[in-house]
Amino acid sequence: MTDNTAYFKIGTIVNTQGIKGDVRVMPSTDDPSRFDLLDYVLLYLNNSTTRFDIERVWYHKQFVIIKFKGIDDMTSAEKLKGSEVKIEPEFALPLGENEYYMRDLYDMKVLTDDGTELGEITDVIQTGANDVYSVNTAEGKTVLLPAIKDCILSVDVSSKKMVVHLMDGLI
Repeated sequence: MTDNTAYFKIGTIVNTQGIKGDVRVMPSTDDPSRFDLLDYVLLYLNNSTTRFDIERVWYHKQFVIIKFKGIDDMTSAEKLKGSEVKIEPEFALPLGENEYYMRDLYDMKVLTDDGTELGEITDVIQTGANDVYSVNTAEGKTVLLPAIKDCILSVDVSSKKMVVHLMDGLI
């Protein structure tokens, strides 16, 4: 398995948990309980993607704790630290209306409601209240756009275009 870009990142292994091979995952998904639905994940580390079968999943504070089959001690688990936890697209949770995967927003062209090209999305910042899209302009400036209905008018993932209304104070 080598095409890392086709996968969805749902977390990162940040540490071990205990001495029996469990790992601590910081989830990057809106719904951490989605880990309960998985039989396996793909771990991406050092430019390599490897499948790991899940033995059990449990939760502790903000972390998802995973025990992989065949990883039975802390030393083996430590080697997985820093791995991105990914899934294949067919295991992604279905989207609702006006929802899109974060990965589809990167490099999306952003236009204002008067047709002026503003720039491209380079980052999605999760603030807790609402996401914020970081847009780099042709002039090299960064514009931060709140992902709220008053600002984001339309998103067309297939054509990679977003139309926005620049509210007072955004530029």
